[in-house]
Amino acid sequence: MVDDIDLTRPAQVIEALIFASSEPVLSRVLEKHLPDGVSLEMVLEIIDNRYGEESGIALTKVGDGWAFRTKAEIAAILNVEKEAERPLSRAALDVLAIIAYHQPITRAEIEEIRGVSISRGTMDILLELGWIKPRGRRRTPGRPLTWGTTDGFLDHFGLEEINALPGLDELKQAGLLRMGQSISDSAGLSSLFDRDGDDEDDDDQNTSFDDDELLNFDDQFESDETDDVRAND
Repeated sequence: MVDDIDLTRPAQVIEALIFASSEPVLSRVLEKHLPDGVSLEMVLEIIDNRYGEESGIALTKVGDGWAFRTKAEIAAILNVEKEAERPLSRAALDVLAIIAYHQPITRAEIEEIRGVSISRGTMDILLELGWIKPRGRRRTPGRPLTWGTTDGFLDHFGLEEINALPGLDELKQAGLLRMGQSISDSAGLSSLFDRDGDDEDDDDQNTSFDDDELLNFDDQFESDETDDVRAND
């Protein structure tokens, strides 16, 4: 019986693992450190109760993982404002938004939505930030590589899951999307950003990957995302 099991030590182990990790720890990884018969949900509930209203830290779900994060009301006090060396270009924001809303998506499909080609610098920047990753190869002629967002993207933008992204109505209310537009319109997301010169700037900013290296990924990614790409056959 679970009620007869002392959950003190398992909770200590899981808490230490999450605390010591610099990135969110996947649930399946945490479960490997639990004894038989112990539910991860029960252990996480015990840990979460330790960080109540009096604590400045909260146990937070990030994608399929867990991490300790500063509570939002405390984070504002701790923020240190400094001038960024260079903000993310609008071209990169454009590509990132398209990937987030349409993943898994190929490079050609991104270019079709934007109406312009993607410079290699744009993809390089998003890869180095850890916000996008290969999601497998589509079973179509040429077997194009598909792209999707990462848990690092969710963590940076404070999202628990990709479904937490704002919808069309929220974007329209915020004035980021004109009435009657669709996110998939070629003039939809691309019209949110002024792209003049941005793609060329990205090329100058970062060219650590050449075109062949960027798209030459092994088939190991395909097995991880078979379900995602199968729906697009």
